[in-house]
Amino acid sequence: MTATAPMPTGSNIRGDLAKIVGFLVCVEIASGVLQGYYTPIFTDIARHLAIHDADVNWFEASQLMVSAILVPVLAKAGDLYGHKKVLVFATIATAAATWAVAFAPTFATFLVAWSLQGFYVVWLPLEVAIVHRRTSGDERRTRWAAGVLVAALEASVIVAALTSGALADTMGMTTLLLLPAVVVTLAIVVIWFGVPDVPPVETGRLDWLGFGLLAAGLGAIMAGLMVLRLTGVANLWPWALLALGVALFVPFTRVELASPAPLVDLRVFFAPGQWPVQLTATLFGASVLGAQIPLSTFARTDPNVAGYGLGVSASGVSIIIGLYVLSLAVGALTMPLIARRIGTLWSLALGAGLVTVGYLLFLPFHGTYLQTLTNMVIAGIGSGSLVAALPAAAAAAAPSTHTGFVTGMTNTVKTIGGSVASAIYGLALLSTGSLDTAAGHAPLSGYLVVWTICGATALVAAVILARLASRRRP
Repeated sequence: MTATAPMPTGSNIRGDLAKIVGFLVCVEIASGVLQGYYTPIFTDIARHLAIHDADVNWFEASQLMVSAILVPVLAKAGDLYGHKKVLVFATIATAAATWAVAFAPTFATFLVAWSLQGFYVVWLPLEVAIVHRRTSGDERRTRWAAGVLVAALEASVIVAALTSGALADTMGMTTLLLLPAVVVTLAIVVIWFGVPDVPPVETGRLDWLGFGLLAAGLGAIMAGLMVLRLTGVANLWPWALLALGVALFVPFTRVELASPAPLVDLRVFFAPGQWPVQLTATLFGASVLGAQIPLSTFARTDPNVAGYGLGVSASGVSIIIGLYVLSLAVGALTMPLIARRIGTLWSLALGAGLVTVGYLLFLPFHGTYLQTLTNMVIAGIGSGSLVAALPAAAAAAAPSTHTGFVTGMTNTVKTIGGSVASAIYGLALLSTGSLDTAAGHAPLSGYLVVWTICGATALVAAVILARLASRRRP
């Protein structure tokens, strides 16, 4: 693993890149298993752990928090010590956590293990950084590789979801949960033997003081958001936690600007070509991470009881999710072709525009299954192009010493955006008289708020990107 493969030149680049991407596809298959396998069996997991269905929401909240804290330090470590080395470490940590998930006997142990699975979030940014370095910064080839990786990810999400759904009634829960652990463990072998090691070009050490302040700030903000969802807006504790989290970013900013080797290089992060990409990722998190649970609960709501909803079964929801994921793959695969014709920034603006249209269409058109499918496919194509294009665009706009940092930050800010939006959605769905005590349904007005926020955040991103692209020379 420590041996460094020579950098390819000329005609060797294409064959070398295809080989590397082939191995990295295997890693993204493992990522897809983690993201799709558990979704159909969350209710079974809740019964296995003897918890209420609502408690499953803690899994997502805790894992997002861990991911947001870990990604910056791991991405920075990739720039300092080598992206492959950090990718191997993150995969080993994820595998260990996934094995622990399978054997966790209680809700608390399961929650801890599930949270530590958040290491996998750094996989795609590190993979994009590996490709970017291996192709000597070729943006076109990096975009193509990112599109292939995201397409493989989304395809494996569908296959994993169908697989767990088919096996749920034939296996015990422990055996069922062992399968993702086996897949992630195999990914370690693939990376070790199949992915070349490119020597790092940045020197220095990790900024542990900056990491501590960042972790404390994000942890306080996310803790405040979770407490806000539990206690409501009238309680002072969540606001105190949120204020503390925001306040901690003042010393964090001072430490980072004064450090010769900051964990978060704010000068690079706020560079003219970088901040629009990072802002787009933040706004994008509101829909791609925050809106899936509201979609599922809306589709399952019986219109004869609540006066809205689709009243479909779990299999009906799986079809919606499946087509949404397929549309993500379409967006990821077509993104490089579109970017080649109109440019990276315009392609990002187009993707954000499609997300805007898809979610705002929900406001007048949400009464039928076909309308919901249509809206989600439109939003999915735009989302897929953004998932694939954002890390590559960030890498292209950064110095070669910071490719891992900026690609990792696209995931970090996306996670933060999704976490904030998720908390707002939870409050919206509990508004207007709280939950229906007879049927357990949230008000339709809450869903309208969710779709409006998804569309509005995407629209803001599209406008910013379009204005920036129009100022660039063709």
